[in-house]
Amino acid sequence: MRLFNTLTRSKEEIHTIEPGVLRMYTCGPTVYRYIHIGNIRAFLVADLIRRAFTAQGYEVKHIKNITDVGHMRQEMLEQGEDKVIAEALAQGKTPYEIADFYTEAFLADESKSNILRAQEFPKATDHIPEMITMVQQLLDRGHAYSAGDNIYFDVSSFPGYGKLSGNVQETLLAGGRVETDPLKQSPADFTLWKAAEPGRDMKWPSPWGEGFPGWHIECSAMSTKYFGDRFDLHTGGVDNIFPHHEGEIAQSEGALGQQVVNYWVHCQHVLAAGQKMAKSAGNAYTMTEIEERGFQSLSYRYLCLTSHYRSRMNFTFTALVAAQKALDRLRRKSILWGRSTNGVEGDAARVEYWRSSFWEAINDDLATPKALATAWQMADDSALSGQQRLGLLLEFDQVFGLDISEWVSEYLEVPTPVNQLAERRVGLRSGSDYSGADGLRVEAGAKGFVIEDGLDSDPVILPIPHGQSEAVTRLAKAVASPKVIPSRLDEPSELDVTVIVNAVGWPDDVWRVVGDSLKHLGSLRAEVIAIDNGTFDGTWEMLDAMAMANDRLRVVHTDHFLGEAPARNIGLKLARGRVIVALDTSVGLDGDLFTPVLRSLEDPEIGMIGTWGLITENFKDFEEVEDGVVDALQAYCCAFRREDLRKVGLMDERFVFYRNLDVDFSFQFREKGFKVVASSALPVSRYVHRVWEELAPDEREKKSKKNWTRFFEKYHHRDDLLVTPGAAGYDHPEEGASSDHDH
Repeated sequence: MRLFNTLTRSKEEIHTIEPGVLRMYTCGPTVYRYIHIGNIRAFLVADLIRRAFTAQGYEVKHIKNITDVGHMRQEMLEQGEDKVIAEALAQGKTPYEIADFYTEAFLADESKSNILRAQEFPKATDHIPEMITMVQQLLDRGHAYSAGDNIYFDVSSFPGYGKLSGNVQETLLAGGRVETDPLKQSPADFTLWKAAEPGRDMKWPSPWGEGFPGWHIECSAMSTKYFGDRFDLHTGGVDNIFPHHEGEIAQSEGALGQQVVNYWVHCQHVLAAGQKMAKSAGNAYTMTEIEERGFQSLSYRYLCLTSHYRSRMNFTFTALVAAQKALDRLRRKSILWGRSTNGVEGDAARVEYWRSSFWEAINDDLATPKALATAWQMADDSALSGQQRLGLLLEFDQVFGLDISEWVSEYLEVPTPVNQLAERRVGLRSGSDYSGADGLRVEAGAKGFVIEDGLDSDPVILPIPHGQSEAVTRLAKAVASPKVIPSRLDEPSELDVTVIVNAVGWPDDVWRVVGDSLKHLGSLRAEVIAIDNGTFDGTWEMLDAMAMANDRLRVVHTDHFLGEAPARNIGLKLARGRVIVALDTSVGLDGDLFTPVLRSLEDPEIGMIGTWGLITENFKDFEEVEDGVVDALQAYCCAFRREDLRKVGLMDERFVFYRNLDVDFSFQFREKGFKVVASSALPVSRYVHRVWEELAPDEREKKSKKNWTRFFEKYHHRDDLLVTPGAAGYDHPEEGASSDHDH
């Protein structure tokens, strides 16, 4: 088998140290929250390697660590942060309780993904003595030094530092992954042992005082404890290459005086609809969330097989729908092959051809897309019998891990009650009682089976494909991106008003604002467009019911949370009203909002009108204003002419979080010479803003500042746009924080 060795940047044939035995170490999770599907992919790759070697006669000894001390990246150490401890504080639990809970959740997710259990899951907290021993070895060998009760690795003492990542010592500072620490001899040095700060719970005694280990040292200590001074293969994600695996090489080789790992294999990132997967972006999906959306967990495993592990994989629910349906088809074929009893054997040479084609793909750097294509081509080979095709698929599935054998075993025999329904149905159809026959088919469906009419009189009875479930079917019809929505902005307006509501959950709030809008639109030619922005809390169903009851309401469902600006842009692109009114779900209407808005926007100088305006003199500090010409309107309620969007443009889709998007969009109107006006006379009331209230204070600050920085970079030099120009004087965003208005 040949795999791409990150260390040599080339595909190499794997020669194990002990013939017939592969020793493989995988960087496991940091157990402070649920892992997401991007993490799962890295563990799937290790599982595929293990399965491929096992299927070819190897004994695979697999170790996967559990980081339960905290995510000890260098920058976090310097800031005194520990994610396990931080999560424990947030939940009111001990760090050990948090670690145990999320360790079990991780193991459950691996089981759902059909990942084989490692033989050992060493926990960092159980191996502190081994880490202390290795730190002492590095001190003794001159690779480490003590400073201020901390122990640091001296990067200059290890000439090979950078050989894995290519981030050589001369360019480390340019790499941007190092932090300033006055105790270090060089900024590139990293922490091996950190002195415990006052009040820290997770700490241990050491020759250098109470403290805790650095992130990198745990894998060096644990891998060598279980595998000795040298082992075959180390896997992980590409985000592990630097600094973690680079540090691991330096520590292990520095302490033992020799090469420790022969081959390094890394898996590329998973993107979510083209974006980096992150909890803060709302697109770091977990296996539980995949299942809650109606999919089987193995559909994600199938999806991963369609992309080479060294290529970025772009996850979308559209792709997952296709994966679920493909898996359903493969299962269907396997069941029918298993039931075939004609006894005719196909061409044995074809069997060997497909077998060798499959293993050629797998052994060529784990080319699962090619191997999967081979399986489908084999499935259509009429020169093979059904039993031959099933035999080959089961052999291939030793690597794929799709549990085809269990599926065949479960559904090879049709349950007697379902068979009886099928037999009765044949009789009813022969008597032209099609209504009764359809009723029996529905009854079989309630038992989880579909009765299909065969080419002859014998029906075909199969489990209902999961891809035909209501949840998956409706998700397949949802919008995956605003890019797929054709814009109508160049078309003439057909209505007086379009109301746009971005629904991100909390059905009661959505009901209020949508219901109020429909009520107060009166006799106006109008529509309400509600964007169901990836909700799974009942909002989807409620909006559909409202739309059935009122043909003025149009609902657009998205298959995941797109973010604030992208979702609102869907509404803007679809709007047919001469005037567009954008309402937040944190408001309610106390009367006719639309007539005064239409009247105000007859003034061509006014570009936007709404409630609760903002004034600033420096692009940093914003004061709320209820009446008059303002610099910006808050997003609770704002209205503008549809035709002006051709000049102003749509919202900036980088604003995934809502805050400061309203300011940025207002300045798009200001930049084009329009006035932005606030009016307290508009009958709008504010309620609790759920998104804001649900966020922790640090998340509010981080998300708000990120958006404010985007706005500031675009407009801080445009003092001429301000209603009351002041001495802005801000040359860079770091001097500001974020606008002071809040929801």
